Amino acid sequence: MLTAARRTATRRALLLRAISSKPSNYGQPLLQSHPHLFSRNDLTPGVPVEDYEQRRKNLMDSLPDRSLVVSVSAPIKYMSANIFYKFRQASDFWYLTGFQEPDSAVILEKTSSSRGYRMTLFSSGKDSMKEKWDGARTSLQDAASIFRADAALPTPSFSSHLRSLLSQYTHIYLDLPNNPISSPRRHPGKSLLKYLSTPERTEFDVVLEGITGSKRRQLAPEVAKLRAIKSEAEICVMRSAADVSARAHAKTMRFTEVGMEEGKVAAHFEYLCALGAAQRPAYVPVVASGANALIIHYTSNDHVIQDGEMVLIDAGCELNGYASDITRTYPASGTFTPAQKDLYSAVLSTQKQLVEFCTEKSEMSLYDLHRVSCRLLKTELNQIGFSLGAENDLERVLYPHFLSHHIGVDLHESGNLDRSAPIKAGMVITIEPGIYVPPTPNFPIHFHNMGIRIEDEVLVGKDHPVVLSVSAPKEISDVEGACQGLLGLKPY
Repeated sequence: MLTAARRTATRRALLLRAISSKPSNYGQPLLQSHPHLFSRNDLTPGVPVEDYEQRRKNLMDSLPDRSLVVSVSAPIKYMSANIFYKFRQASDFWYLTGFQEPDSAVILEKTSSSRGYRMTLFSSGKDSMKEKWDGARTSLQDAASIFRADAALPTPSFSSHLRSLLSQYTHIYLDLPNNPISSPRRHPGKSLLKYLSTPERTEFDVVLEGITGSKRRQLAPEVAKLRAIKSEAEICVMRSAADVSARAHAKTMRFTEVGMEEGKVAAHFEYLCALGAAQRPAYVPVVASGANALIIHYTSNDHVIQDGEMVLIDAGCELNGYASDITRTYPASGTFTPAQKDLYSAVLSTQKQLVEFCTEKSEMSLYDLHRVSCRLLKTELNQIGFSLGAENDLERVLYPHFLSHHIGVDLHESGNLDRSAPIKAGMVITIEPGIYVPPTPNFPIHFHNMGIRIEDEVLVGKDHPVVLSVSAPKEISDVEGACQGLLGLKPY
């Protein structure tokens, strides 16, 4: 017993020592510097190093022989002059490496080894003068060992190293940050240059111009196929992100008061997500009161919430590399009016029925789900007084957006995925029907200027769906209970 107690005390002492070791010696949180954020085998919080290894292997196994992959980090973005935004890594680069520093790149070469590839990571390495201003960077030696690269080289050597490899490979897979579906034939040799802050800019241009059109391939569609199916670790992280956002939605319902500015409600939501350890909002939040909800991407958030209005909040956080996306609509006063309840019930009934179709067994595509959503909404609306026939008022006016999109590392992961393909187990998609009633005489007057959207993140299962955002109230009794403080929730 004494030995066990001593071991426990020693572990605690080591943990506290590690936590208090400041500043960090690495360019991102790692188990070695931030043990309170990690499990034992994690490379990034919640995602084991083996997951990253498997992602790279799966990618290289899917490519033809004599393939080479080039992926580069995101650029640092500036608000003005030298005032920079908080850095966010390029999604595909992060997905393949877990490396979060700017001015970095990776080259993967397909080989016949048991691993299936050779990995060379490029990064800034240590620089005491820069680190005095910007914080630590991971050494090349640590970058190689921690991120399981065969070699780690300084970023300035990237151009010459890539040039030395090009003649050995017939398929060069390459994409640019923030432009994953751009044509490889458009300015093929000049556009990647600006993404790496290397003094060899001219050489890098020349190297890329040497990648002929017959060799160059788009990388993003290949990585998208892998990103579409989530691992168990990814699902756990996405559930955590959804939980943080869902709690923020519930508490923000309690926080909202008539007479409050929309912007204050948005700020409260973001504050709650930050308290929940989220690194950033996944997107600019929509807080639309009253008729503002008829604007699908209303982000001004600068009006005052009036009595008798509903508030539509479309907001979610990004946690440990994964986005969440939830929309809820609730009464500012805490109680739905009869007309609001009728319209809300129509959207809710539709949304819940659609969730049940989110299985591989259904063999439905996103397009199929959208078509079903139109049919269900039309039926529901006609039952409460609308007269929707074949004139297409539903999709043209009342429901102008698509039902669903894939979500994961990016909020919208559908850019390189086929909406007509059947959904598969392990995908995470949104289900978000909405109705937006303009004040025109062809629609019942008591629904005028009402906008309602209900959105959940749904994990597609073989036979049963799982709603990851289940903690956000959406049943009428739960929504009103959250607003009125009857669910035991406080605004903070």
